[in-house]
Amino acid sequence: MEGAGAGAGFRKELVSRLLHLHFKDDKTKVSGDALQLTAELLKIFVVEAAVRGVRQAQAEDALRVDVEQLEKVLPQLVGERGSRRQWRCPAGCP
Repeated sequence: MEGAGAGAGFRKELVSRLLHLHFKDDKTKVSGDALQLTAELLKIFVVEAAVRGVRQAQAEDALRVDVEQLEKVLPQLVGERGSRRQWRCPAGCP
């Protein structure tokens, strides 16, 4: 991710590479708008994972977020199959 401020995000080149790793046809092209949207979605995903990891660490009285906390919140973020729990918007969401 670029920088550490509110405008930080993923570079289009990186997003393009990540997408192309999963395309079956090497000739598949992605528009600039699609790259920008995908980069924004990745940024939102990473920020949400970080926030949830912090909350999990706080609930466990941990001093820092470690991989264990992230492993515990990851199923919530990727929509664990078979889970009947619905995602609930954290406080402050519209």
